[in-house]
Amino acid sequence: MSAWEVAEERARAAIGRPEHRDLGVVRAEDAAEFARSAGETGPRLVDPGHPDFTVHPMYLVSLLRGAGGAGQEEFRPDGMYRDEVPGTDGLDVRLMAGGQEVRFSGEVRAGDRIQVRRVLTDVERKGSGTPFLLLTVEKTYTAERGTLVRVRERFIVR
Repeated sequence: MSAWEVAEERARAAIGRPEHRDLGVVRAEDAAEFARSAGETGPRLVDPGHPDFTVHPMYLVSLLRGAGGAGQEEFRPDGMYRDEVPGTDGLDVRLMAGGQEVRFSGEVRAGDRIQVRRVLTDVERKGSGTPFLLLTVEKTYTAERGTLVRVRERFIVR
């Protein structure tokens, strides 16, 4: 069995099984650094001391780990997190982004404690020549006051 076929078997077994992660508290300094690295220059996005400071809407979607990041053992050789694409941990497969849809339903605020719920919802075998997998993952980011962002991501596994 090829590595991508093993990934397919693992991924199909994981469909519908939710994973939960505490991403910690949103720190204004980290959110401002994200905004600066995204090319923002407006003080309300890059200066935590600004009276109207707000967290960049895409900051939350960029979080895969809480403050402090991850240890070296959590990375694949290609630099992605080992658990970022369901079913692929430890396999010699090529991974690519296959699209992302983001729906905002609340404002992210500095000081929010963020939880993310991730569920693999679909595994499709694609391609007429060399086959590949298209995995669909749904993420819901919440704070104490409710849902902030819903994300549907697709990953290509070859």
